[in-house]
Amino acid sequence: MTLLSVLDQTPVIAGHSVTDAIAATVELAQLADDLGYTRYWCAEHHGLRGVSNPCPEVMLARLGSVTKRIRIGSGGIMLPYYSPFKVAEQFMMLEALFPNRVDLGIGRAPGGDMRTAQAVAAGAYNRGELFAQQAAELLNLMRGTLPDDHLAHGVLLQPEIDTRPQLWMLGSSEFGGLLAAQLGIRFSFAHFINAHFGKQVALAYRERFQPGNETSQPYLAAAVFVICADTEQEAADLEKAVDLRRVQMAYGLNEPIPTIEQGIAQEYGEREQLVIDREKPRSIIGTPERVTERLTDLQQQFQADELMVLTVAGSYRARLRSYELLADAFQLGSNNAA
Repeated sequence: MTLLSVLDQTPVIAGHSVTDAIAATVELAQLADDLGYTRYWCAEHHGLRGVSNPCPEVMLARLGSVTKRIRIGSGGIMLPYYSPFKVAEQFMMLEALFPNRVDLGIGRAPGGDMRTAQAVAAGAYNRGELFAQQAAELLNLMRGTLPDDHLAHGVLLQPEIDTRPQLWMLGSSEFGGLLAAQLGIRFSFAHFINAHFGKQVALAYRERFQPGNETSQPYLAAAVFVICADTEQEAADLEKAVDLRRVQMAYGLNEPIPTIEQGIAQEYGEREQLVIDREKPRSIIGTPERVTERLTDLQQQFQADELMVLTVAGSYRARLRSYELLADAFQLGSNNAA
């Protein structure tokens, strides 16, 4: 049985508003809940026109209230911006609201450019240099194992509840995997960012994993960019919008997600085509048969316990349909019923 989950960046498609994007996230979370996906994660980004969720912890409160079964979480909270104590309070509150359904995924990336990062952090963005220390502090807060000389030792962490969110490390390099192994927590590798070294990172995580209170065994999710379409032609058209988005990002253009029509109409020079070809391995796009085959192969390469699917398409309808097709291909409904 393959476990599938959702990673959502709340994309803003050209011609739509941020309000539309947020409504689409709520709709997709409800669909994922009904279809049998395991968890639904929201990413944190700042200052970008194409993605519109700067505060996953707020969105998760909404999603938890309109879903019944699915786990909800952050993919992730960008910890260098924040006090670990405050993050712990926020996610303990979410856990109190939705017991045994909350994941706290943390990462060290800025989720935007450096100028924006400094604005978010009031000029004190640490560029991830303190991330390992912050992650360990957060884990000790959750466990109640802060050292005696720590500033927060003995401070009441509210709300006082018996359960805890699941703690996850997010990463696209060996750094994140090795830190997750050292802390003894779950790890999600961002294949959609780094398509070339995931197998080695996954192996190192498993080999060096040190059992902790969070989990006694290594647990790995592979986060993959996927678009699944009914036909090969539709998949090809959807891929053209992805290609245009990759080119925009390569040129540093802060734009909404291109529509399918924009992708089809766009023409490229040699330089742009090189960008497109270079980025192809980061995406799996095709019919259910092709996508299922490639995802299964990737899962085997990573020895992944779970696949987390990120779908950013040129239409919200196509995004919903992609998750429906995947759920059907992997028989999620029957797995959930069992």
